[in-house]
Amino acid sequence: MATPGRPVAAVERALLALEILADAPEPLGVNDIARRLDVSPSSASRLLGTLAGHGLVEKVEVTGRYRLGVRLLQLGTHVLQRLDVRTVARPILDQVEAATGETATLSLPAAGEGVTVDHVPSRRSVRSAALVGRPSVAHATAVGKVVLAFGRGSETELPTDLTAFTTRTITDPAILTTAVAEVRERGWGEADEEREEDLAAIAVPVFDHTGGLVAILGAQGPSDRFDAEARRAALPALQTAARELGRLLGAV
Repeated sequence: MATPGRPVAAVERALLALEILADAPEPLGVNDIARRLDVSPSSASRLLGTLAGHGLVEKVEVTGRYRLGVRLLQLGTHVLQRLDVRTVARPILDQVEAATGETATLSLPAAGEGVTVDHVPSRRSVRSAALVGRPSVAHATAVGKVVLAFGRGSETELPTDLTAFTTRTITDPAILTTAVAEVRERGWGEADEEREEDLAAIAVPVFDHTGGLVAILGAQGPSDRFDAEARRAALPALQTAARELGRLLGAV
């Protein structure tokens, strides 16, 4: 019996075979895989047969070559379904707050808006408050505009009721259409005193393994401090954080 903590050679070879097939642009033959594993063709054939029996690889009958099996996709989907986005994102929110000095927020797309599910408040004495469970009005928030630009299906339908929350809220459908198109083109959204006086924010999309919008990362603060220049300065940290969160959620 193997000593706990000691690598099992057969398992390591099986995992390496999967990695070899994952990196290959096309199916590979037994001899190719055997050479890369540094084993005999007969050993590679038995290994591949075992993996195929569990659906982890499949043999292309026409060529006799091997490729990854659909069972891997099923297993990966189960992993993704069990991920708690908030748990995964919490360290990333800490990083965003540390990099920007402003309150970092995590929102999930829902019903054409974004709903705040977690946040890390700024450590500054003057800071904006984020409320968990609060919807981000689509036409008046940075998060909402990201949902309109990158959401799925009906989430991208522009709202018809453009309520004015401040004098800077977008209430003209044509202007909103242009604003959303700009968000989609540049890859991020912002709002400056559009839902609340003295509140400015910037937000970026987080994509999952399917390329769909799975979350939105944002930073928000008092508008006199978190002005246009400060928001642009915060953008690289947010974009880096979004890519990292997407990777943790299965994006390639």
